[in-house]
Amino acid sequence: MPNEQTRLESLDKTAALALLTELLTELFEIPPGKITMDADLYQDLDIDSIDAVDLSIAFKKRTGRQLTPEEFRKVRTIGDAIAVFCAPAAKDAAAPTQSASA
Repeated sequence: MPNEQTRLESLDKTAALALLTELLTELFEIPPGKITMDADLYQDLDIDSIDAVDLSIAFKKRTGRQLTPEEFRKVRTIGDAIAVFCAPAAKDAAAPTQSASA
């Protein structure tokens, strides 16, 4: 069976939405139809702060990407989560090139 971890380099917004939908459905039994880009995690999906931490941990297990506390505070909607989860891929991919030239 292939490794279940999703590589960040291949995680675009569509893949991130699919992964978040899968995790929210598995962890919290949220119907996939409720999971939209503008769904508020706390108000629309009834996620509390502990659930949000659990979601972040599950995402890290699947992608290897851990949110910083600053990033975590920015997330309110599914769209916010996707933006935060996808943003580091380009930055992290560029980092080795910069450090290799130093």
